[in-house]
Amino acid sequence: MKKASIILLSSVLLLGLLAGCGSNSKNEGGNTAGNTTNSSTNSGTNSNAEAGTYKDGVYFAKGEVDANSGWQSIMTLTVSGGKITDVEWNGISENAPVDKITYSKEGKYGMKAGGASSEWHEQAEALDKFLIEKQDPAAVTLDNEGKTDAVSGVSIHVGDFVNLAKAALDAGPVEVGPYKDGTYHAEGDAFGKTGWKDTVDIVVAAGKIVKANFSGVNEAGEDKKQAVKDGKYDIKAAGAQAGWDEEAAKAEQYLVENQDSSALKFNEEGKTDAISGVSISVQSFYDLANKALEQAK
Repeated sequence: MKKASIILLSSVLLLGLLAGCGSNSKNEGGNTAGNTTNSSTNSGTNSNAEAGTYKDGVYFAKGEVDANSGWQSIMTLTVSGGKITDVEWNGISENAPVDKITYSKEGKYGMKAGGASSEWHEQAEALDKFLIEKQDPAAVTLDNEGKTDAVSGVSIHVGDFVNLAKAALDAGPVEVGPYKDGTYHAEGDAFGKTGWKDTVDIVVAAGKIVKANFSGVNEAGEDKKQAVKDGKYDIKAAGAQAGWDEEAAKAEQYLVENQDSSALKFNEEGKTDAISGVSISVQSFYDLANKALEQAK
């Protein structure tokens, strides 16, 4: 009887021990899963920043054209020592001759005029600094409207900022072009026979031409492209197949695609057969593009 009691007691103790082990195993499994989730989340933010896991180089991404505003976001990041050291969120548009930062600094974007506490370029700069500090685009949390409360003073939509930063970092470093980033302007010395002085603006990002704007200005200060839109300069009336602004856009795109403002050959009228659909004289614009890009070297 004593022996049977000992065996029974031992069995109870063994079952209790096994139950305890099973309980601990379940709790550890839950805690481990929780820790893994937290660790994974942190490794996407702070641990990456501390470890410096990004590959050194320049990163670049370009978004889609916004159907409402006409602006197309571009993102350039620089990584050094495994960490993001420089960020520039910017934009380009067919409706603006210069980049979005420059356009905003010139007071033409009009955030404050619309009631905002600061201009677009100031809010973009705050986001740039925030990303350098946090080292992770996911730190800029978004609400349903694509805005964020994570960065003080930022009221603009920032979905493009987050998405392009992620896309650029995921894609890896790009081959940098030969030019210094920025917007560069050049214009003719005098008004031509038509009363227009040619103007060129070039936007460079990641060392490459991302936008070219060929236009002009008359003695009244009117922009040539705007004059076309207003019906004041219509080459179609003279028999051209397309408007002056349409042909200029093709010449601009050719420069962006080929990245070389000195490769084209022109006839005595300043025209070229190299660009399909362009019958206007564009030599002066390419000469001015050369002049503008000299500032970027």
